Formats: sequence, C-alpha cells, structure tokens
Amino acid sequence: MTTPAPSRRSLDNDLFLRALRREHTPRTPVWMMRQAGRYLPEYRATRAKAGGFMDLCRNAELCCEVTLQPLDRFGLDAAILFSDILTIPDAMGLGLSFAEGEGPQFARPLRSVAEIDALPEPGPEDELRYVMNAVRTIRSALGNTLPLIGFAGSPWTLATYMVEGRGGHDFAKVKALALNEPDAFDRLTARLARTVTQYLLAQIAAGADAVMVFDTWGGVLAPHAYQRLSLQPMQAIVAGIKAVAPDVPVILFTKNGGHHLADMADTGCDALGVDWTTDLATARERVGGRVALQGNLDPVTLFASPERIRAEVARVLHSYGPGSGHVFNLGHGILQQTPPEHAAAMIDAVRELSPAYHVGTPSA
Repeated sequence: MTTPAPSRRSLDNDLFLRALRREHTPRTPVWMMRQAGRYLPEYRATRAKAGGFMDLCRNAELCCEVTLQPLDRFGLDAAILFSDILTIPDAMGLGLSFAEGEGPQFARPLRSVAEIDALPEPGPEDELRYVMNAVRTIRSALGNTLPLIGFAGSPWTLATYMVEGRGGHDFAKVKALALNEPDAFDRLTARLARTVTQYLLAQIAAGADAVMVFDTWGGVLAPHAYQRLSLQPMQAIVAGIKAVAPDVPVILFTKNGGHHLADMADTGCDALGVDWTTDLATARERVGGRVALQGNLDPVTLFASPERIRAEVARVLHSYGPGSGHVFNLGHGILQQTPPEHAAAMIDAVRELSPAYHVGTPSA
C-alpha cells in the first residue's frame, strides 16, 4: 500500500482545508469544478500546443500549466489536479478516446462476465504514473501557497462508461448488466473501489492535500440500487483512505443525489458536494453538522449579468447560513461558454459577502 506524505503541511492559504474540517474561517473559501478548462483562452492555447486532451493529461508540465491558469487569473482558494475521471478504465485497456463534440468513448466496452473478470488492476505508479508525475509537478509549483485537490471517478460512474462505452442517456446496458449479473457487477465495483483507493492514496503521497470522488451518474439510480451500486463502493473508498491517511479530507459528490445526503454523510467522509437541485439549508439539515458542504450555484447562473450573479451568490450564502463548514462552488462543472469575467464576478462576490457569515467562532 502506498504511504501518503504528511497530511498537514503548512500553507499560506488553508481556508479550504479548514472549512472541510468545519473549523472557523474568516470567510467562505471558493473554487470551481472544472476551473481549468475550455472557458479560459489560456487553456485553449495550451491544449492546442499539447495536441489532444489525453496528450495534455499525460504531459506533467502542461498539466501543471493549466492547473495554475485559473489561480493566476482569479486567486482561488484551492487548486485541483488537471486530469480526467476515466484515467483508470483507460489504464485497464478499454481504449479511451475523446471525439470532438462527442465526449469520451471506449473502443472496447465491457459486455460479459468474462471481460469483467479479466480486467487488470492498474498500479498508480505503473500505468497511471503520468498522473502522479502531474501531481508532483503541480505540488512543486504551488509550494506552500494553496492546497491541491486530487480526485477520481466513483466506481459506479466509471462502470457506466466502461459498459456503455460512452456517457449514457438511459443507461440501459449498465443497468441491465447489474440486474442480470449482480455478482459479477459487484466484483467489478469492488475492483474499481480498490483501484480508486490506491489511486487516491498515491495522489496524497505525491502531494494532494484533499481528495474528491465524483459520482457523476449516481443520481440515475433508484434508491435501493444507489445503496448497493454507488454508495457502498464509495464507503469502501473512504474507509480505505482513512485507514492510511486519516487526516486527509475526503469529499463525495453525487450529482442529483440530494436525497442521499444523510446516507452519504454516514460513510465517514469529511464533506459532501451539493448540486443546485438541493437547497443548502435543506442539505445542512439532512447532514446534521456531521460533514462540511460544498456548493452549490447553478453553473448557468454565470451567463447572467454580474449584478444577478452577485444576487445569486448572496442567496447561496444565505441558504447555508452562518457558521463554518461551507466551501463555495458551482453545483457542477463550469460550462465551456462561460465568460471568464462572470466567473470573476462570482468569486469577488463570495469574498465580499461571505465574511458576514463568519463573525466570531460559530460551529458548523
């Protein structure tokens, strides 16, 4: 098992980590999912220089360059590794590619029990070493300025792509396989949980200060199926990380999973991402102060006027209310056509308006 680096490095700006631990902060920290991406002209220039998306992901220096771009532009409170949630199934030999305008695709999607059982478990310092090289390069460039977030896809979300071959709509293939071959599917998610755990521990060892599990497609499952197919494998990941790196915060995020928040809080994670379909006040009531909350401005809000963006930031802050344990973020990734100056308006509003919610030392 990979041995992580010391978890509590001294940072110039540790607001994000303090908020995840529900410690007092003078204001609400802010970062954005997909903050390094196509909405930034500097990112588009770097990607063109790299050639293709996976070429960019495999180049540690260019990964570092695009990771730092939104920090240089906006002065955010955390960096997040530039990578993709599908690096693990790609390393398992399924043939990942990115078609322009069509998203990720796999050349060899899983179709049988035999194919599931033949999958290898890629090593984080072997087939996935390029990711660890990127983490080490970014950590070196950041120095002790800001925390770095590592991440992975959830086992259920990875399985959907591995079976469907691409992002799903009705998810008929993967749901049918889970129903018809439950034992084999459980072996698949268990294998993915082990691999994701080692992958995230390796990112921690390479310099990540917190890790996040993206369960992009957990919200398409019926409640009973969510418990088995999505939540249980994520709980195994949290337990595996905490057994080795107990002080490293773990964030879970299930898109469209607001009705699962109480169960997610029981996994032992430190924070939950909340999308815009669940009010933060409702989310805070459901988790009962057991975890921090991250979110949850609708990404489409950033197409509104700066004045309207400011008003919506105020609404989100008011929804969470006073006290610690809130990380401001979008409810999902920033959209490609977002004007960068509108992202700046959101960040400025958080900085200006949030201190009023952190007067004194209120608890989460």
